[in-house]
Amino acid sequence: MAEPLRVWSYSRCSTCRKALAWLEQQGIDITVIDITETPPSRALLAEAAVHFGNRAPLFNTSGLSYRALGSAVVKAMSDEEALDALAADGKLIKRPFLALPEGKFLVGFKLDQWTEAFQG
Repeated sequence: MAEPLRVWSYSRCSTCRKALAWLEQQGIDITVIDITETPPSRALLAEAAVHFGNRAPLFNTSGLSYRALGSAVVKAMSDEEALDALAADGKLIKRPFLALPEGKFLVGFKLDQWTEAFQG
């Protein structure tokens, strides 16, 4: 039996709740991890950045933590600094954050992307 998929989520996030409900409807076995208490590891975030081709999709640009830092500061960060910041503050990470098998990742909840990822 396959291991449950790891989903980093935030209980107050309506997008996260929609994503979790969708996963449940699909019968997908998941382990939910509170992204604010236990953010994804720096190594996992680095893998996700490689998967996406850059670090930008990992940032929750509408969140308070991001706005507190400011987009100019985030843009000025090196990739290493950005990964350190993301790993240190789960609220900086776009959520839900989902680690799929074979080094693939999903961030946010876009139904078409999720449907494709689970049907492909």
